[in-house]
Amino acid sequence: MTKATRWAWIISLVAVTGAGLVLVFLLSLATNSRGLYERHYVWLFWVNVVVASLLVLVIGIAGVRLFLRVRRGKFGSRLLLRLAAVFAMVGVVPGLLIYVVSYQFVSRSIESWFDVKVEGALDAGLSLGRGTLDAQVNDLVTKTRLAAERLSDTPNPVPPLALERLREQLFAQEVTLLGPSGQVLVTAGGLTGAGAPERPSPLLLRQARSARIVGQLEGLDEDTAAQSGSARIRALAHMPSDSIALGSQDRFLMVTQLLPSAMVTQALAVQAAYREYQQRALARDGLRRMYIGTLTLTLILAVFGALLLAVTLGNQLARPLLVLAEGVRQVARGDLTRKPVFASKDELSGLTRSFADMTEQLSEARSLVQRSLAQLEAARTNLQTILDNLTAGVIVFDRDGHIDTVNPGATRILRLPVSAYRGRTLDEVPGLQEFAAAVKQRFDQHQDSPEAGERDHWQDAFDLQTADRVNGEKDGDKITLLVRGAAMPHAGRLMVFDDITEVVSAQRAEAWSEVARRLAHEIKNPLTPIQLSAERLQHKLESKLEGLDQAMLARSVGTIVNQVQAMKQLVNEFRDYARLPAAKPQALELNALATEVLALYATAQEAGRLKAELATGLPQIMGDASQLRQVIHNLVQNALDAIADRPDGCMRLRTEIARTEQGELRAVRLQVIDNGPGFSEKVLKRAFEPYVTTKTRGTGLGLAVVKKIADEHGARIRLSNLTYTGPGGAEVAGAQVSLSFSKFAPADSPAAVSPAPPEASAH
Repeated sequence: MTKATRWAWIISLVAVTGAGLVLVFLLSLATNSRGLYERHYVWLFWVNVVVASLLVLVIGIAGVRLFLRVRRGKFGSRLLLRLAAVFAMVGVVPGLLIYVVSYQFVSRSIESWFDVKVEGALDAGLSLGRGTLDAQVNDLVTKTRLAAERLSDTPNPVPPLALERLREQLFAQEVTLLGPSGQVLVTAGGLTGAGAPERPSPLLLRQARSARIVGQLEGLDEDTAAQSGSARIRALAHMPSDSIALGSQDRFLMVTQLLPSAMVTQALAVQAAYREYQQRALARDGLRRMYIGTLTLTLILAVFGALLLAVTLGNQLARPLLVLAEGVRQVARGDLTRKPVFASKDELSGLTRSFADMTEQLSEARSLVQRSLAQLEAARTNLQTILDNLTAGVIVFDRDGHIDTVNPGATRILRLPVSAYRGRTLDEVPGLQEFAAAVKQRFDQHQDSPEAGERDHWQDAFDLQTADRVNGEKDGDKITLLVRGAAMPHAGRLMVFDDITEVVSAQRAEAWSEVARRLAHEIKNPLTPIQLSAERLQHKLESKLEGLDQAMLARSVGTIVNQVQAMKQLVNEFRDYARLPAAKPQALELNALATEVLALYATAQEAGRLKAELATGLPQIMGDASQLRQVIHNLVQNALDAIADRPDGCMRLRTEIARTEQGELRAVRLQVIDNGPGFSEKVLKRAFEPYVTTKTRGTGLGLAVVKKIADEHGARIRLSNLTYTGPGGAEVAGAQVSLSFSKFAPADSPAAVSPAPPEASAH
């Protein structure tokens, strides 16, 4: 048996007990069993008080439990409290109204029962009855006294006939002549069923002897005597003896007259009513308490019944509502599983069933949406992955021309944080105003009048000046972008672009290679005959000329020969640039190779204008030793030429290991740093193109050859101007060329260039 069931049984038993006691009380009143009521009203009152207390306790406990449920925030408790309050108000308010009216009615009714007028009327009725009976007694006493006086003159014995005549005259039922001690001498008449006349008591004889006459009313205090007609008036008169003779005795005349039964009944009724009134007057406070207690118990039963009905109906109404509320709360938490249905045949059951169907449909719809979202997210993830891994830059504009999507390739190519400008136009990005205007003009042109072959998209090349600094280094390069644009649904626009600067540079290098090849072919052939012809002229004519003419001839021939040699050197350099052989990489020690080249510049090292800072523990790299010697030689020679005019000029050749954030080997780096004037802005933009140089004398092919060899070795070369703190704390300007090698030789590969002796790299 559950706790709720036990409580239900207890409450039911208390309710049945109280109702039974109230019914017993009402039954006692209905059957007019006043004796039973009067004998047991005290304990019945206290039983009612106990039952009322138990009901109040039960109601209080139920209220406290409901209050605690509300305090703990148990789901549905407020709804149960509201329903219980509504039903309780429906039962309690009318009950209280009836209780107040009934309380006033009972109190005033009980007081009206014991009103002074009622008590006076009962006293008057009782006095009237007693007066009537006393008059009857006095009349009979008077008549008996007169009869006794007449009989006193009658000699003894008195004849029975005289007594019979006297009985008839007095309208008595019995006339008896008694002796001095009360013995019956003569009697006339007689009471029905009474037998011999009853002798008077000695006390009555003494009263009659002293008072000459006495009368009394008998049989009115006994209900059975009154009901059997034995109520009577007895008169006893003394008949003194007039004889003076010795032995004469007194006699007594006793007359007995029956009272009318109606009079006796009325007198007894008045007497009983008065006695009952006096008894109830004494117990009216208890009676009032009894009635009010019973009325209060009835009210408590009514309130209890109303609360019980409220709880029952509240549960019946609240259960489907609680099912719905719990289902709504679960739906609010995202639980769309099928909800339970309240089993009944009313509309609430249909409502819960409809709610369960709705949640099931929502669950199916959500599953479908989740699958669609998962597919969409997968597609979006795939698209984002593709965009993130594209080397080309991608920018998507919305219908208002604002930036919507930017991939990392766009940031890398433009060298600007374009993704930070999402939701803004492209011309708001610093440095891209002209590029944004050109792109917008091209989009508009394609939309209004597309060129031939531009049905779905357009393509064009744009030159873009990048930012001055990236990662703390100057980088004002001019890049060339190949841009493709296309219209998207909902008035959006797609722009895909790529950096083709290196392609253009490669095309230029290829063009210069072709030019160099042709120049070497077209120019080299006439140079030797020109030089030979000039030398032959000098040989033939020098002996024939004198003085100034001979000097002029020698000077002219020398000029021709020198210029032919310069032309030959230029042609050879062009030939070398155009016909640079393919690299033959093998394992080599970069420090050993650098030390071997620096040995050619021992004079500069001794003068302190060249310093070597070679890191230890460098891993072997894969490279062509002869080509890398040429690279190091060109870089060192360019640096020495840059500081040639500076008395404090100095250059450093440094090697180091570059590592990742995790400490893994990333590259071996060769740097050539000088404190010369640095590179001009023009040279930085096109330093690796042929015939670009800062020297007054030179072909400008040195860095172009270095770039070509670096590309053959998969190395990265960077040029930059820098400012650093020199000796004494002064800021010194200069230039830096950095060459990073990322192709390493296997650990067991023999080095093509042996490490130099320690003293060779000690400078």
